[in-house]
Amino acid sequence: MIPVNEPLILEKELEYVSDAIKTGWVSSEGKYLRLFEEKFAEKVGVKHAIAVNNGTSALILAVRALDLPAGSEIIMPSFTIISCALGAIYNDCVPVFVDADPETWCMKIDDIEAKITPQTKAIMPVHLYGHPVQMDELRAIAEKYRLMIIEDFAEAIGTQYKGQQCGGLGHIGAASFYANKAITTGEGGACVTNDDALAAKLRLGRNLAFVPETRFIHYELGNNYRMTNVQAAIGLAQVERFEEQVQKRMDMGRIYTELLQPYAQAGIIQLPVQKEYALNSYWVYGVVLNESMGIDARQCMQALAHAGVATRPFFYPLHLQPALKKYTWYQAEELPVSKWLYDYGFYFPSGLTLTEEQMRAVVMIFGQVITQLTGRVIA
Repeated sequence: MIPVNEPLILEKELEYVSDAIKTGWVSSEGKYLRLFEEKFAEKVGVKHAIAVNNGTSALILAVRALDLPAGSEIIMPSFTIISCALGAIYNDCVPVFVDADPETWCMKIDDIEAKITPQTKAIMPVHLYGHPVQMDELRAIAEKYRLMIIEDFAEAIGTQYKGQQCGGLGHIGAASFYANKAITTGEGGACVTNDDALAAKLRLGRNLAFVPETRFIHYELGNNYRMTNVQAAIGLAQVERFEEQVQKRMDMGRIYTELLQPYAQAGIIQLPVQKEYALNSYWVYGVVLNESMGIDARQCMQALAHAGVATRPFFYPLHLQPALKKYTWYQAEELPVSKWLYDYGFYFPSGLTLTEEQMRAVVMIFGQVITQLTGRVIA
C-alpha cells in the first residue's frame, strides 16, 4: 500500500529529542520550545509565535484572545475541517458559513458581504490544501465592516500570497503541526501575530491564565493548551528544513500536475490551480472527478485502495454536519460547491517521504481504475 502520508523524520529530530529527554526538560518548559517559537515566527514573517498542543486548540485560543461578545458571528467557509466551527462554538460564538470557490476551493469572497449582520465580528479565511484565499479582497471587506481576521493556515505553511507568507495576513493566524503537515511535531499547533497585546493574551490563555506574580490566583479562565519541549524539539528540527520541505511539496505538486494533465484535458478530473497572486505549497494534491464520468469520489477511492493506493476524502461541508444541527443558530442552506467538492473530490498520497516512482505508480493505477470504472482509456 502506498500510504497517503508519512512524515519525514531524520537524524536531527532524534538528536534534539534525545537531548530534551536527557536534560529532563520533557514538559512545557525548555530551550526547544523557545527556539521553535522564534524560528517559526521568523519563517512566517511575524513577531510572535505561541506554540500549543494542536491546531484545534490554536483556533479556539485565537477566538478567545479577541474577547468577542457572546453570540458574535464568525464568517468561515463551509468547506473546511470542523475545528474552525469549534473555534467559534467553544467561545459562545456562532459560525456562519459561505460556499467555496469552484476553482481554488477556498471560501468564495463574493458571498461574504451578504452574510454580514450587526452581530458579525470576525472572518476566518482558510487556505485550502495549500492554496491561499484572495486576501486583498477579504481584508477590504474586513476593514469596511471593522471585522477581525483569524487566518487558518494549517494547510498552508509555506504558501505565499503576493510574495508574503500565509499566517501573518490577519490579526491572528492559526497553524497545525499534525503528522501530515508541512512541519510536524506529531500533534501540535501555534497562534501567530504581530500584535503585542494579542500575543500576551494568547500566552496567558494557553497556560491556564497563570499570572507569574500570583501563580495560583486566577483573574480569568484559561486552558491548558501547552506544547511540550519534546514536541518542540521535533518541530525545531523540522523548521530548520522549512524551505526544503516546502519545496519538496511544490515539486510533488508539479510532478502530479504533469502526470495527470492528460486526465484533466480529457475532462475526467479537475486539478488544483495556482492563481497569479498565489504560490501554492500543495500541502496535499487533490483532484475533483467530473460528474459526467458517472462515478463519485468514494467509488474511485475504494477501487484505488483495492489496488494499493491510500487516499483521503475532501472535507464534509460544515453546513451539513449532523453535530451542528442541534444548535438554535443552525439553519439549513444550499452551498452547492462545498457539497460538490465533497462528493467528487479526494487527494492522492502526498507525504514528504513519497518518491517520484511511487507518484508515477499512483497515477498509473489511477488510470487503470478509471478504465475499470468507466471504460475510458487515456493514453
